Amino acid sequence: MEWRQQTSVSCADAFTEAQRWIEEVTGKSFGCNNFRAALENGVLLCDLINQLKPGIIKRLNRLSTPIAGLDNVSVFLKACGKLGLNVSQLFHPGDLQDLSTRVLITIYWLGRKAHLDPFYSGPQLNFKAFEGLLGLALSKVNLLFRLPVMHSWSTHFSC
Repeated sequence: MEWRQQTSVSCADAFTEAQRWIEEVTGKSFGCNNFRAALENGVLLCDLINQLKPGIIKRLNRLSTPIAGLDNVSVFLKACGKLGLNVSQLFHPGDLQDLSTRVLITIYWLGRKAHLDPFYSGPQLNFKAFEGLLGLALSKVNLLFRLPVMHSWSTHFSC
């Protein structure tokens, strides 16, 4: 399978599973099949994390402006940090506009946190749907940070 095809299949499975999980946890529908449009105002994301850890977000900005959405997304990301997600596991607010796979990776890590929380008994995220996506993300990281290999015969020491 070509790399682009594999990426789109991996992403499609992860998007479908992320949507299912978010809808089941929050009890709210996306209202459309557009993942970005459903999450861009941040309300559904804040509702999600408040279901996982009640009261972690005290206020939501329900105005229908881009600034309100950015505010909600920022509050969601801070709450993810309070739950123990690392900065490397979080998407950047701008990633939501481009619908970066980073959004899915954050949802994956949030699902892992919920799964490991002994007090959470709600719907579980199917991690298998994210395997292809995470494998591709890891291979990209390995390519980005590939360091030149030093061979013992290429070093020059003077004795």
